[in-house]
Amino acid sequence: MISFKQLPLEAKAAVAAGVVFFSMMLSRSYLAEQLELRMRRWLLRLQMALFANALMLIGSLHVWRSTVTTFSRSSSVANSFCFMPWKIAVFMFLALAHSSFFTLLFLVAEEPYFFSLAAYTCLGAYIILIFFLFTLGSVEQAYKFLAGRAAKAGTGNKNSRTAMKPLLAVMLTVVLTVVGLLNASQPPTVNSVEVPVHKLPSTMNNLKVVLLSDIHLGPTVGKTKLAMIVRMVKALKPDITVIVGDLTDSEAEIIRPAVEPLGELNSPLGTYFVTGNHEYYTSDVSNWFELLKSFNIRPLHNENVKIVSPKSTDEWFCLAGVDDIEADVLRYSGHGMDLKKALRGCSSENAIVLLAHQPVAAKWALQERPDINLILSGHTHGGQMFPLNAGAYFLNPFFVGLYKVGQNTFVYVSPGTMYFGIPMRLGSRAEITEIILRSP
Repeated sequence: MISFKQLPLEAKAAVAAGVVFFSMMLSRSYLAEQLELRMRRWLLRLQMALFANALMLIGSLHVWRSTVTTFSRSSSVANSFCFMPWKIAVFMFLALAHSSFFTLLFLVAEEPYFFSLAAYTCLGAYIILIFFLFTLGSVEQAYKFLAGRAAKAGTGNKNSRTAMKPLLAVMLTVVLTVVGLLNASQPPTVNSVEVPVHKLPSTMNNLKVVLLSDIHLGPTVGKTKLAMIVRMVKALKPDITVIVGDLTDSEAEIIRPAVEPLGELNSPLGTYFVTGNHEYYTSDVSNWFELLKSFNIRPLHNENVKIVSPKSTDEWFCLAGVDDIEADVLRYSGHGMDLKKALRGCSSENAIVLLAHQPVAAKWALQERPDINLILSGHTHGGQMFPLNAGAYFLNPFFVGLYKVGQNTFVYVSPGTMYFGIPMRLGSRAEITEIILRSP
């Protein structure tokens, strides 16, 4: 029987990830009620950081072997002046990428720290590099198989070809990282979308709703970016502003100064908020609700409000919001998607607009209440960056943009107003959505 010491490093990393994941399940099931809330928050984040790092270690070993070990086999390269700086650079790159998850524990403030920005940039580049190393390796193997070549070519030619893969992968990674950073540094685009809403009162035709989602205040998004978003929203002069989750990645007390620009939102028919999965990762939802209320932002915690027409008090539509579905997974006390409670008093005689962070929740809501007229979601970030776009596309029933479901229902999924952690966007663009409601 093979002992743990005899396992390859990749297998040891996989075992470590499994142990951390198992400890997460145990702590959620058996320690949730025994630990103080603050300790529970810290433990959950630490476990998530350790789990991510254990998984990343498998990829990091592959990166090191591809970009360092491969070149060290050539005596001319290993003895060159550039090899040692290159070795140090690769080590620092991997160390920064691994440290990114720990910045949530130790480096969150009103404005991002440079270390956090550098660490998350390296994490984004790490994801791209892993993808290209794997893809180029797969292409090479497929070519050898299809061409029927034996791997008995000259040693010099083989070393040359072997070195080309990591060099090409690194060059592509550098180019895409720069493009992604430049794209994410731009202000969100304003996308205006007209949506016909069945049974919307004629007096509310052309009502303007501004949709924000996935701002992710935390290690790489701070007060300056939020103030910019608020200025852009105010310039649109919306009747209603809605924030559909993932506003934050940190505790309310720690990041309170960064949230202050939200107090400038002054939509005449109100500003509303529903939780996303990241609010529950903070384990601080109650404090966030109180903080948002102090800025005249109303959380819709499985509840609804009547949005009354400014022109006629007898005409209105129902605006409802549900908790994020991950509250159930995390066993967050008093929270979880409860559509029946959220739509209590909302009949099919009036238009219904639902705020639900995840597109999966939108799908479930329509299965239970097909009379909902419009659902506003976020969560997917439009994939945020290549190559994560494909995964986000296949994992969500609605990916990004406007979808028509049945005869009288629409779902709009925001690509996100900022980004999560990695300050990069590839194949997507941050967006503030201006939704114009049209009466039939």
